[in-house]
Amino acid sequence: MTRPGLPKLIATDLDGTLVRSDETVSAYTHEVLDRVRAAGIPVVGATGRGPRLAEMTRNDIRAADFLVMAGGGRVVDQSDPAGPLVLRDERLPRETLVRLLAALEAEVGPLTVMVEASDEPDAPLWGDYHPSWPYPELFQARPREECLAGDVIKAFARTADHDPDALLAVARRIVPPEVAAFTQSGLGFIEICPPGVDKASGLTVVAQRLGVDPADVLVFGDMPNDLPMFEWAGWARVAVSNAHPAVRSAADEVTLRNDDDGVAIYLDRLLSR
Repeated sequence: MTRPGLPKLIATDLDGTLVRSDETVSAYTHEVLDRVRAAGIPVVGATGRGPRLAEMTRNDIRAADFLVMAGGGRVVDQSDPAGPLVLRDERLPRETLVRLLAALEAEVGPLTVMVEASDEPDAPLWGDYHPSWPYPELFQARPREECLAGDVIKAFARTADHDPDALLAVARRIVPPEVAAFTQSGLGFIEICPPGVDKASGLTVVAQRLGVDPADVLVFGDMPNDLPMFEWAGWARVAVSNAHPAVRSAADEVTLRNDDDGVAIYLDRLLSR
């Protein structure tokens, strides 16, 4: 059940939730988010995108006071007059990634692996090319030993014999959570993050900075990487209608799909009641 009045913090996923299938955000959505901020409610963009995509992310959610990026591993306060302030920056040690990839391949066979190693603007992912990856313009083929030469922000893996949900279940079964965190965001790959990193832990950094209780937070999402923040937030958990079945099941409410500005429509009604 949602609480009376208004939430004290609003966080939304971007791709598949706020951002439409044509990779745009409507003027209507930007206008509604500006009204949310004018009402005194901080806005957070919570995304799996890494810091290398910070400029694109800021453009997609211009009203955001905070960005939770890399699935929770990078948290940025954008409200500081002195400029963006990094509040969290987690990395997955190369030795850990080497060991867990070996354990996974022993269980499921050869993996296609990519790593996000750089936070430079528009830096490419490195690794094994796969034609299903939707962003080839930001990808650079490199041998695995080169990809695993240093710590990474996040890694991606897939196998031809498992869909992402099945591979995710295997990874979580054989790799303890204190070693690494696993999720998937609808890109056909599982995502491998530092231990303890998810959108809930990233939002915890924001909530503590603002002195907001999770019970007063409203969140929107569409994919399994949004489930931790659905479990964490208490004011309301809202799925867009195009969401993964697990996210729809975890939601308190379902709004219209991303292509119909479901987040903005929900917030517009919330502000108007």
